[in-house]
Amino acid sequence: MKTFYAVLANSLVASMTNSFVWFAVTYWVYLQTKSVLATSVMAGVYLVTVAISGFFLGSLVDRYKKKTAMMLSSICSLFLYVLSYTILVSNPASAFTDDSSPMLWGFIVLALVGAIAGNIRTIALPTLVTILIPEDKRDRANGLVGTVAGVAFLAASIFSGLAIGFLGVYWMIILAIGLTLLAIVHLSTLSIHEKKIVRTETHTDRIDVRGTIRAIHLVPGLFGLIFFNCFNNFFGGVFMSLMDAYGLSLMSVQVWGVLWGFLSLGFIVGGLVVARKGLGKKPLRTLFLCNIVMWTIAAGFTVQSSIAPLAIGLFIYLCLIPVVEASEQTILQAVIPLERQGRVFGFAQSIEQAASPLTAFAIGPIAQFIFIPFMTTGAGVNLIGSWFGTGANRGIALLFTLTGFIGLLVTLIAMRSPSYRKLSAHYR
Repeated sequence: MKTFYAVLANSLVASMTNSFVWFAVTYWVYLQTKSVLATSVMAGVYLVTVAISGFFLGSLVDRYKKKTAMMLSSICSLFLYVLSYTILVSNPASAFTDDSSPMLWGFIVLALVGAIAGNIRTIALPTLVTILIPEDKRDRANGLVGTVAGVAFLAASIFSGLAIGFLGVYWMIILAIGLTLLAIVHLSTLSIHEKKIVRTETHTDRIDVRGTIRAIHLVPGLFGLIFFNCFNNFFGGVFMSLMDAYGLSLMSVQVWGVLWGFLSLGFIVGGLVVARKGLGKKPLRTLFLCNIVMWTIAAGFTVQSSIAPLAIGLFIYLCLIPVVEASEQTILQAVIPLERQGRVFGFAQSIEQAASPLTAFAIGPIAQFIFIPFMTTGAGVNLIGSWFGTGANRGIALLFTLTGFIGLLVTLIAMRSPSYRKLSAHYR
C-alpha cells in the first residue's frame, strides 16, 4: 500500500499539471484572440485525439512495465512543453494574437499533445491497482484513484485561471515544466515490483485491436457494458456542451465559476466514499443503480429555473461519477488478464470517449434551431410554458429533461438485458 500511495501522489502531480496546462492554454488563447471558434476547435481536436489515442496507448502500457510507461508519459510531456516554451520565447507577442497564426497553432498543438501524453498514466494506473492491491481491496483503491482525479481536476481548474491572470502564459509553461520534472524525479525513486511482461500472443508490438476485441468477447456481456458507457457519454455530452450556457443564464460568470469550484468537490467526495465503503459484492449492480440516480437527477434538476435544485443536482451527479468509474475498473480488473488490461482499458476509453465529440458538434445546432425556438416563439410556449417557463434557457432545460428521461429508460432496459445477467454471473 505504501508503494501504491506513492504512485497515487506522483500521478496527482502529473495529472494536475497536464490538466493545468490545457485549461490555462484554452483561457489564454481566448484572451489573446477573442475567438470562440479557436477554443471550439481546440476542444474538438482534444476530444477526438483522446478518443483515437486510447487504442495505441493501451498497447503501449501492455508492452512495457507500468513504471516505464508512466515515465515515458512524463518524459513526452516534458519534451513537448519545452518545445512549446521555445516557440513562445522565439516569437513576438503579436504572433499569438491572430487565430490563423501558424505560431499560435504550433504552440497549441504541442501543449495539447503534451497534455494528452498523460493519458498513458490514466490507462496504466488501474493496471497498477491489479498488480499492487489484493482483489478484495481493489474497489477501495479504485475509489482513491477517483479521488486523485477529482483533486487534480479541482486544483487545475482553479490555478489555471489564476496563473494566466496573474503570471501570464510564460510563467505558466515554466511552472508546468518544473512540476513535470518533479514527477519524473520522484517516479525514478519508486520501486514497483512487477513481474516480467507476459507475452501470450505471437504479435505484441502493434496495436492489436483484433486481439483486444477477442479478449473482451470472451467475457460474456462485457461489450454490452462498454457500449452502455459509450451511450452514457453520448447523452452526457448534452450537459457538457450546454451547461455553461444554461448556468450563465441564471447567474453571473463570477458566481458560476465559484459554484463550479465547489461542485468539483463532488468528485472527491464520491471517490472517498468508495475508498472507505467499497462497492459491495455486486459492482455492476452498483454501477447501474448510480446511473438510475444520475439520469433521474438529469431529468429533474432544471424543471424549475432556479439555482438551488441545479446546484444540488449537479453535486450529487458529480459525486456518483467516481463510483461509476470505479465500478467499471473493478469489473475489468477482475475479468481481464493482466497482460491485456492496458489494451482493454485503452479500447474502452476510445470507444466510450468517441461519443463526446459527436455530441459536442451536434447538440449546439439542435438546441439553437429546435429547442430554443420551441420554447421562445414556438408551440412549447402554449403547451408547457405556463408551468415550465419560456425563453432560451427553458429551451435548453427542456433538452436536459428529455435527455434525462431517455437515459433513465435505456438504463432500466439495460438492467433487464441478457448482457447484464451474463456479466453479473461471470463476475461472481
